[in-house]
Amino acid sequence: MNIWVDADACPVAIREILFRAADRARVMVTLVANRTVRVPRSPFIRSLQVMPGFDVADNEIARRAEAGDIVVTADIPLAAEVMEKGAHALNPRGELYSPDTIRQRLNMRDFMDTLRASGIQSGGPPAMGQAERKAFANHLDALLAKRKQGES
Repeated sequence: MNIWVDADACPVAIREILFRAADRARVMVTLVANRTVRVPRSPFIRSLQVMPGFDVADNEIARRAEAGDIVVTADIPLAAEVMEKGAHALNPRGELYSPDTIRQRLNMRDFMDTLRASGIQSGGPPAMGQAERKAFANHLDALLAKRKQGES
């Protein structure tokens, strides 16, 4: 199992949770971004810089992710794509995407894109709070526990 992080928009608080989990669970965490991302020294944490461009980091994650991996992303199409490969997709705000909800999330994303294209300003999400960080950490721990049970 590897953890792939869509790092261009991943909040620092979530990265810190991932860094601690990498060392604790001894699982490789790779932050993929089109810019340099600082990571702590650890044999379980690395940064992968890709060329600048629209969806370049997403495409690299989709290419590398395998069944059983965890992909941390807020990008709904990327989440859907890696789930089709059998990977888990976890939003940095703590939502674990599922086959039951991903279609709804894709439809909502397309609807919001249509609204924005017509000039309606929808604003962004609220600031990330403690509840979102806790939900993320809980889902991550549950996925890592499943991995550990599979090894036993």
